[in-house]
Amino acid sequence: MKKFLISTALCGSLILPATAFSDAHSDMDPNAKTGGNIIITYKDDVATLDPAIGYDWQNWSMIKSLYDGLMDYRPGTTDLRPGLAENYSVSDDGMVFTFKIRPGVKFHNGREMSAEDVKYSLDRVTNPVTQSPGAGFFASIKGFDAISNGETDTLSGVSVINPLTLKITLSRPDATFLHVMGLNFASVVAKEAVEQAGADFGKTAMGTGAFKLGEWTIGQRLVFEKNEDYWREGLPYLDSVTFEVGQEPIVALLRLQNGEVDVPGDGIPPAKFQEVMSDPDQAARVIEGGQLHTGYITLNVKMPPFDNVLVRKAVNMAINKERITQVINGRAVPATQPLPPSMPGYTEGYEGYAFDPAAAKKLLADAGFPEGFETELFVMNTDPNPRIAQAIQQDLSNVGIKASIQSLAQASVIAAGGEADQAPMIWSGGMAWIADFPDASNFYGPILGCAGAVQGGWNWSWYCNQEIDAMATEADSMTDPDAVEARLQTWSDIYMKVMEDAPWVPVFNEQRYTMRSGRMGGADSLYVDPVSIPVNYDYVYVNDVQ
Repeated sequence: MKKFLISTALCGSLILPATAFSDAHSDMDPNAKTGGNIIITYKDDVATLDPAIGYDWQNWSMIKSLYDGLMDYRPGTTDLRPGLAENYSVSDDGMVFTFKIRPGVKFHNGREMSAEDVKYSLDRVTNPVTQSPGAGFFASIKGFDAISNGETDTLSGVSVINPLTLKITLSRPDATFLHVMGLNFASVVAKEAVEQAGADFGKTAMGTGAFKLGEWTIGQRLVFEKNEDYWREGLPYLDSVTFEVGQEPIVALLRLQNGEVDVPGDGIPPAKFQEVMSDPDQAARVIEGGQLHTGYITLNVKMPPFDNVLVRKAVNMAINKERITQVINGRAVPATQPLPPSMPGYTEGYEGYAFDPAAAKKLLADAGFPEGFETELFVMNTDPNPRIAQAIQQDLSNVGIKASIQSLAQASVIAAGGEADQAPMIWSGGMAWIADFPDASNFYGPILGCAGAVQGGWNWSWYCNQEIDAMATEADSMTDPDAVEARLQTWSDIYMKVMEDAPWVPVFNEQRYTMRSGRMGGADSLYVDPVSIPVNYDYVYVNDVQ
């Protein structure tokens, strides 16, 4: 996909219609049946359905079904395609993108969507008042710095040419820009809906997506209803999707086995994994998929003693990653670096910090902590994360670090990580980074770059290295097709420098396992969709409708 982006960025005034990516109906399943409802369970409630804000496991795919952006991905793949853009052109220097908007697309309130709505949505997501954790993705758009600094409330680089034409001018070449336009954060919202709802917009949701919000009973359930006016003809297949929250994963699995649930959103509980896989009937409903994922421990560099790089390196050497993978029944491999092995830019042969408690103790002594210290480890309270935290706690104790475990709901952990002085350490499980798009850049900006080290951001280590940030900017400016390998090498160098500063402990790279009921239809890839995580609701269906 990166090669496609690079090639189009330099082709000069090239117009790319939807058919250049895929036929409008090529993704339709000839065996699909229309109608029916499915039930998805989650342990935690949904915090928001605002695409500018939502950024967790539960709401990511929900938001994708409620909203659309200019760009999109073919279901079950990382193949980029137009969304609300009917086609687009790119200037010779790769700095100006002109998007032609699909005519006749309607918001859920019945109003026709236009280029003005796209501009409003991009202005809104980048305005610091919105406090979007994804604002930094749009840093290459001209005028981003001015709106970020509060000097203006509009992006100067986004211009409405006419109701169906939008021009976006960049301040620098950006090899990831079209991917960014496919992110949830680039979703188009209706201004009147935002203004009417105010701070409650995340509870109302008004987009152009395949589903619309029908009901939301806080702490109990959400119901998505089919958008009968959806612009992709024939979709969605389902009449509705019900999300039941507050369901313990083990209870959800039992309900699935009893035919009461269609997909346990939190996956197969690790404690039940072997039991499920040893039963042929249950194993037949298990879907395995790879993911661009790394599970890690963040070390808050703004909170002593983690402001000392020797302490951070000591923590890296204290963790027995092989043992921790056994907590999840070996469904992962130990991680050596932030990037997962399947991501372009991964540094082959790099072994990371060896498990060496004796060396860890020496580093702690050199840092002025010969007797260790006390700290806190925040963790999401869904199994197996508390058990992983206990294993981490034990490893740290062996080198003199006494870490009390703060086991909290996902939203509480995320909130703590977004404050500079609340969470000295976070185990990322259940919230760990899965790439928003398949490029090494995506593993840096939001979670390791300076732009993510802000209140409400996802850089929970609060790590900011200006030199490395400059290297990242350089890498994302390398749009020449002949610079592909050089760009990957730059990203490799970036992550090796990050490891020298040790703001993270990369722990493991996990495979994804999910289950579906016997009534569910659609390709396996839709249930481990790399973009619509965890399920692509627009394209799945049930086989028991009349």
